[in-house]
Amino acid sequence: MHIVVNEELKAYIDPLTPEEHEALERSILAEGCRDALVLWGDVLVDGHNRYGICQKHGLPFQTVQHPRFKSMDDVHLWMIDQHLGRRSVSDFQRGVLALRKREILAERRAQVIAATADMADTASAPADPAPPPAADALKSRADIARAARLSNSQVVLIEKIQKQAAPELVAAVKAGTISINAAAAVASLPAEEQASAALAGKDELKQAAKRVREEKRRAVAALLGEASDAAAGGEAPWDADAADAGDVGVTVQALQRRVADLTAENQALRAEVARLQAD
Repeated sequence: MHIVVNEELKAYIDPLTPEEHEALERSILAEGCRDALVLWGDVLVDGHNRYGICQKHGLPFQTVQHPRFKSMDDVHLWMIDQHLGRRSVSDFQRGVLALRKREILAERRAQVIAATADMADTASAPADPAPPPAADALKSRADIARAARLSNSQVVLIEKIQKQAAPELVAAVKAGTISINAAAAVASLPAEEQASAALAGKDELKQAAKRVREEKRRAVAALLGEASDAAAGGEAPWDADAADAGDVGVTVQALQRRVADLTAENQALRAEVARLQAD
């Protein structure tokens, strides 16, 4: 049987650790390859490790065709769902996979919307075009958290790691050398400092995370102090010139503007405090 190993598909899901691969090899040598390899035509979709082990030792295996694959996106979504349901997948990996799923579904939805709009511009467009798919779109952070069996705050941290972390730091998270929470803190540092801490090992990563958190606590305290000063009347909440002129209407308008400004500043400070504490 001719089987094609697509390197992009093989690398789409994080590989097994050496220990996990050794355990799988021992199991297959003892019990044979019990689970069928999943194919899309002649392309191997699921079972790369089992296939490699069977080839290495000349062991037989079974294959099965997946009947509903129509595109590479279908393949990716299926692979993601398979791994999201496995207990051996770490919290970080599940978060990354759920975020990938959101991107694929969002892109697919955008394509359907664009195609529907193009059809509407032609004479052959149906009177009532089908609506774009919506049910599985993972639109909100809560949707992603449910799909990955994580909390909303964990999803926020994983998004930050994806956007800001140096490759060395990401590798440390995947290896379990540093927690998601600590990695998100270290990801605030310049890339060179992240890489240096990651290469130095677990203890240096902990110290780096501690330094970042201490700096953010000081920043939060400073922001709270500024908010307290404003509330204590550091600035006059009215237009003094208008009051001196006896223009009550102008004074009321000035008060309203100042109240709105202070409210906006307070909300911004609260949002910044919440963001820093989440980090």
